[in-house]
Amino acid sequence: MQFERLFTSIEDLVMCHSPSGMETEINQHLQERFRDLGVEYYGDRADNLIAKIPGEQEEGAIAITAHKDEIGAIVKGIDSEGRVSIRKLGGSFPWVYGEGVVDLLGDHATCSGILSFGSRHVSHESPQKLLQESRPLEWQQAWIETKRTPEDLNALGIRPGTRVVVGKHRKRPFRLDNYIASYTLDNKASLAILLALAARLQRPAVTVYLVASAKEEVGALGALYFSNHQVLDALIALEICPLAPEYPITDGEAPVLLSQDGYGIYDEGLTQQLKQAAESRQIPIQQAVISGFGSDASIAMKLGHVARGACLGFPTQNTHGYEIAHLGAIAHCVEILAAYCEQRQNFQP
Repeated sequence: MQFERLFTSIEDLVMCHSPSGMETEINQHLQERFRDLGVEYYGDRADNLIAKIPGEQEEGAIAITAHKDEIGAIVKGIDSEGRVSIRKLGGSFPWVYGEGVVDLLGDHATCSGILSFGSRHVSHESPQKLLQESRPLEWQQAWIETKRTPEDLNALGIRPGTRVVVGKHRKRPFRLDNYIASYTLDNKASLAILLALAARLQRPAVTVYLVASAKEEVGALGALYFSNHQVLDALIALEICPLAPEYPITDGEAPVLLSQDGYGIYDEGLTQQLKQAAESRQIPIQQAVISGFGSDASIAMKLGHVARGACLGFPTQNTHGYEIAHLGAIAHCVEILAAYCEQRQNFQP
């Protein structure tokens, strides 16, 4: 794949807000893309969006998932001055975002405000002094300044439960040579892989469901619903893969296959088939065991929804923050999965 095209595809996806449970904007974009590609797609009651690629045989169908929701914050309350208190939505931390513009996605309109932590020029009398010297910043010490009255916010449909995400003008991805840097590469870059597969797969060996799954960051709810209602031979989750000193994962173009994460083991036979698919295209592959992580596939396996699951990811710095990943690793995931889907019968578990 050309990196420029891949970068643009990811950029378009990143710029669509999609906090868990409020994913309408990304849904509309994905529907437009699927229509342009001429593929059959549908939505389900869990707000998953699924493209179905008919295969040579229906029996033994597989699903490839990429979650479409992003982490952020959720409104807890609004005080008499229009100051908004918030709590985390998914695995987010306020210090990752820093002070700056955030978007509150009201029922009737979006309102921008400033994520705030208080002044720095303070004495021991101020609670902010502890944040400078000894206490980690938590959501309880952060708030959003809107400079609007509670009545104004109510008219916009901003209330307890309103979702909050990084402001759009801070979201646009940045190019670092062959790397892309951005918020929400988890998991907008994986959605770009799904779209590339939708464009590429014509008549795979078995039917393939390309699932843009909902509410993954709050428990893989969309993937659990789908895998509970659709009989599958296997489920492959597309994910970021964290770069950290404790994991034997190197940065660059080589994707990663996981053997285990915080929810349990993946199916070794399926993992080996994906490794063979990579080798058939002469693509380097890494394998790892990680913790503090879960995917649609590992959670679905743990709960008995699928017998075989695997996770294919791309090495990523600053996961759940301002993430950085090599465009080549993302493109290689497309090649591996295309090879697996088209030549599945050639790969032995």
